[in-house]
Amino acid sequence: KELIYTESDLIVTPIIDNPKIIKQVPLRFDPKTLHIPAHSVEKLLSMRDVDWNNFLKRVCSLLDSSEKNTGAARSKLNLLYYLCTLVVHKEIANRLISSQLFPILIQQLRAATNWDIRANVARVIGLLALHTSELGENVPVSEAITLLTELIRENFRNSKLKQCFLPALGELLYLIASKEEKGEHPRECWAVPSAAYTVLMRCLREGVRLFHG
Repeated sequence: KELIYTESDLIVTPIIDNPKIIKQVPLRFDPKTLHIPAHSVEKLLSMRDVDWNNFLKRVCSLLDSSEKNTGAARSKLNLLYYLCTLVVHKEIANRLISSQLFPILIQQLRAATNWDIRANVARVIGLLALHTSELGENVPVSEAITLLTELIRENFRNSKLKQCFLPALGELLYLIASKEEKGEHPRECWAVPSAAYTVLMRCLREGVRLFHG
């Protein structure tokens, strides 16, 4: 065992926002243009259920807005930056991944015409997957994996877009694997399409080829 493994092989490190993989620009949101109160994590966790539900409903409504002008896109991006600062906290991630927000994030990933919005939606999804410790069997993880796989396949020659979607896909796959290893839910709950493995292997092959090239 000492010959086969090194200690670093047994340490799990984040895939998303890992500076050893790719250096991310720190996200900063503007509370003045957020259109909702920029509550702190402590404030959100101390809220009564009715206040939390109203807050969440407002977030979902803003994300689900069909307005397509520049101002609306900027507001949506600002909201996504704010969400990125929230979901790195385990308690918030646990609440949000099982809420109505997750299906709306998937819908935005599918329908948004602005690629910055799509990239940051993927970032929120990846951070949610990384920081959550609870995953209900009704969370549509398989749908998110399928969509991310399609986006990577459709934009395979665009390395910038691939770097946006691959970390989120990796975090979702690791989340499912870790939950199934603990036997928390039957395997059918979070079926992983074979296309996801195919795309990942293709990315790995291309990456190795570029490295040696």
